[in-house]
Amino acid sequence: MTLHPQTEAVLQLMTASYPDIGAGVTDAEAARRVLSRVKQPPAPQLPRVEDRAIPGAPDIPVRIYWPAAHGGPHPVIVFFHGGGFVLCGLDSHDGLCRTVAAGVPAIVISVDYRLSPEHKYPAAVEDAVRAVSWAHAHAAELGGDPRRLVVAGDSAGGNLATVTCLRIRDGGGPPIAFQLLLYPWLDFLAELPSRRDNAEGYYLTATHLRWFEQQYLNSPAEAAHPDVSPLRAESLADLPPALVLTAEYDPLRDEGEAYAARLAEAGVPVRVYRADGLFHCFLAMIDFLPGAREAAETVCAAVRSAVAAQPVD
Repeated sequence: MTLHPQTEAVLQLMTASYPDIGAGVTDAEAARRVLSRVKQPPAPQLPRVEDRAIPGAPDIPVRIYWPAAHGGPHPVIVFFHGGGFVLCGLDSHDGLCRTVAAGVPAIVISVDYRLSPEHKYPAAVEDAVRAVSWAHAHAAELGGDPRRLVVAGDSAGGNLATVTCLRIRDGGGPPIAFQLLLYPWLDFLAELPSRRDNAEGYYLTATHLRWFEQQYLNSPAEAAHPDVSPLRAESLADLPPALVLTAEYDPLRDEGEAYAARLAEAGVPVRVYRADGLFHCFLAMIDFLPGAREAAETVCAAVRSAVAAQPVD
């Protein structure tokens, strides 16, 4: 299908406000300054939102969102933001976290993991694993249920969510009830059709991906490691059930769907939801893009259904 005229208009607006990274803008700090000036759309109001820090070396800033719904303890969602491991943070994804917290309902812990190039791989992965362990240990005191722990992320954050699940499976850690992967970046070496067909003109570009990779990795050889490209993990067996959300006009579409297919082959319950007519990062503009609100509601319903199956005393 082709882009809806309203979608085309929003795409042009978003592209115009995005730093020309990898071309006109080659410095991470300059790119962050450009993004910091972008006004975020209105988001749901919640009764309680707090900024805290997970203590350690180093401390990890987090923002915790509590839903308005009564009847807790609530599920706990640990969320990792996108931005190519270089950009974005708690403020850029505040609206999405509020939408998920209100829509599930759930307690959402948004993690401000260390960014590249100041902190290259595996710093973000280490922060992600620590954050999930902390969320599990402190779920009850936050009003959450540690048995209904969800790991989630969009784009690069979806990468961190998958890698965290793999690390916990292989090395031990808290039980994860569900993984929510929103247009995830899962293979740095992908040569799939969507990488070619959607390489330019749909917000996230091939140039962006190459630049992000250069900032994140210490050497090109790391791109094939499963902690960087989890689609290349030897086995995806015994991972948590998942929802993989993809977008039709996203260069990352095919690797997300390939990951879902591998999960299914490994016996992991998984659902794929492709948002037709939409592009990467569309959940940032759910009130302005046709079909985006429906996709957000599907995401919340999938999490709600998955964690409802977990018994609560």
